[in-house]
Amino acid sequence: MNGPTRSSTPSSAGLAGAGRPALGRPPRVFRGYAIDLDGTVYLSGKLLPGAADTIARIRREGSRVVFLTNNPLRSPASYAQHLTGLGIPAEPAEVVTPLALLTAYLADRHPGRAALTIAEPLVDATLAAAGIAVTTEPASAGVVVVSFDRTFSYAKLLSAFRAVRQFGAVIVATNPDPFCPTQDGGLPDCAAMLAALEACTGARAEAVLGKPGEHMAAELLRRLAVPASEAVIVGDRLSTDIAMSRSLGMTSVLVLSGATTGAELADSPHRPDYVIDGIAALLPAEPGEPASGPAARPRGSSR
Repeated sequence: MNGPTRSSTPSSAGLAGAGRPALGRPPRVFRGYAIDLDGTVYLSGKLLPGAADTIARIRREGSRVVFLTNNPLRSPASYAQHLTGLGIPAEPAEVVTPLALLTAYLADRHPGRAALTIAEPLVDATLAAAGIAVTTEPASAGVVVVSFDRTFSYAKLLSAFRAVRQFGAVIVATNPDPFCPTQDGGLPDCAAMLAALEACTGARAEAVLGKPGEHMAAELLRRLAVPASEAVIVGDRLSTDIAMSRSLGMTSVLVLSGATTGAELADSPHRPDYVIDGIAALLPAEPGEPASGPAARPRGSSR
């Protein structure tokens, strides 16, 4: 659809162009929305205020929606089912996760190589379903896959260490997130497991899939099917959501409902175009609604 052009007033695009985000809701509706899940649409599985209504309105406006997550603990079908249960109808094809990127990457770059994983069972099952052999023997592994793993153990680290250090396996990680936001403060994420393996082996991951990497970026644009200049990324993390928007030339909206606080925003080199308290303030105000919407509070916490 054709929305109003982006404002060029000092309070919006002018501030963003000067490297300072505009505090408050964007003044236009975009043709495409790439929306993060954890910390943006829901937190600890519970819907955040205004999420369902906002996404329903985006769709009524005729805009496309794609959901993004760096969390590999669910399949796209499971995410779609969860969203639908929260009142946001979704199809698996509307959800982009690192797991589909992982299988495509390994099939393309390391065909025929077996993978040893630091991961939860879903990752192993996804690889096996894609015809990629999964092994627990370091000598048999050509690739070590590192993911968000709540079952992480010394035994897993030791096997991966031997695969890399003694047998030359390469490292591929699903996502770069240091922690996953939750209502009680968060959970250590993939970057923590990856750091342990890199520290003991001296090797570095040859690829880290998911946001803000090139593989997730390419898949996002393919799914949205609108020009990057007509699309916006909405998320709660500066180093992934906002960084990826910059690399693609998309507009960015930071929500302070998840991983990032106002204080962290002030110190970050990643500058969003807009900053809002939560997804309820993502769209221009409707008649009878305050024009400014819920504004950001740069010095406050997101929770």
